[in-house]
Amino acid sequence: MQSLTTIWREHKVKSGESLSAIFSSNELSKLDLHNIVHSNDISSQFASIIPGKSLMIGHDLSGEFSHLIYKKNAYAELKATKLDDDSFKVELLEKELDRRINTATGVIHTSLFIDGKNASLSDNIIMQLANIFAWDIDFALNLHEGDRFSVIYENLYIGSEFIGPGKILAAEFINQGKSIKSVRYQNAEGKVSYYNSGGNSMRKAFLRTPIDFARISSRFNLKRKHPVLNRIRAHKGVDYAAKTGTPIKSAGDGKITYRGRKGGYGRVVIVQHGQKYSTLYAHMSKYRKGQRVGSRVKQGQVIGYVGRSGLASGPHLHYEFRVNGVHRNPLTVTLPNANPIQAKYKADFLEKSRILFQQLEQLGSTQVAVTNIPK
Repeated sequence: MQSLTTIWREHKVKSGESLSAIFSSNELSKLDLHNIVHSNDISSQFASIIPGKSLMIGHDLSGEFSHLIYKKNAYAELKATKLDDDSFKVELLEKELDRRINTATGVIHTSLFIDGKNASLSDNIIMQLANIFAWDIDFALNLHEGDRFSVIYENLYIGSEFIGPGKILAAEFINQGKSIKSVRYQNAEGKVSYYNSGGNSMRKAFLRTPIDFARISSRFNLKRKHPVLNRIRAHKGVDYAAKTGTPIKSAGDGKITYRGRKGGYGRVVIVQHGQKYSTLYAHMSKYRKGQRVGSRVKQGQVIGYVGRSGLASGPHLHYEFRVNGVHRNPLTVTLPNANPIQAKYKADFLEKSRILFQQLEQLGSTQVAVTNIPK
């Protein structure tokens, strides 16, 4: 509830704008900024402001800065209130949500996005579904007509008002006849991830594809004729055709060891993943700001954007995967697993996931029955 004795001013967050820059442009003190962000564990969330969202800056009737509010979404806001000793009370205020469970099934005829929309899934849920199975299925290459999916997910309401989709609780994807099931599990420490029925993480050490919903324009081929040079030159990676500016993600956790131009590859980033693995990303239009050689990157973190720098016949990403310095086919190389559920949580996981796996089984059976009805 905003006080009637507080004068409010709205500041819309610009791209690349930090909280420090916002305080400076609004003539707020560095001491107040320090006291807010170091108030408690919650206050660090102020550092994760998103461009396009608004900060509400409050002053009391004497003109002294007194409040800062950041509306994270439709049901949660961060609020900092100045106390008499000039410290701040920072709290996360959340409206009570009604989480309603929905289910959906679909069959692939065109693409995950189009057929997901045909199954009444939102863009958000479709992207969650793609992210859950991204380590097992290359959605640019390995989808086939007749593949099927089943999803159990939340829709969020405040009273009767629909706020938006929540999280996927469980999902199954049947790809070329192979069933892959996954459920969402949160342990007592608050760590959330998706696991299969054996408690193994869906997450692998590497993404199968470092770019979303792109089209493969050239495969791994040691005897390919180069489209620009018109002569045989080994193609030691995979090319993904995509629009200029499409984000490119690091396939795994690692450190940037090269960031610059590299002959016909144009703008290149190379990421080293421990001692054994490295990945290369070429023909970028530009690099992600704030990164350099030596920067640590996380799996899925954007490192650059699709372009056609170097010897490229059109905008695309050239992606290479190396094991001990030897080029491997990114589409078929065996990816190392991430860590499974800790032993101390295994029994809890099995108990909580059992019903969700049963519901997926029922959804899949119903879908098959409907699909097989004679026309």
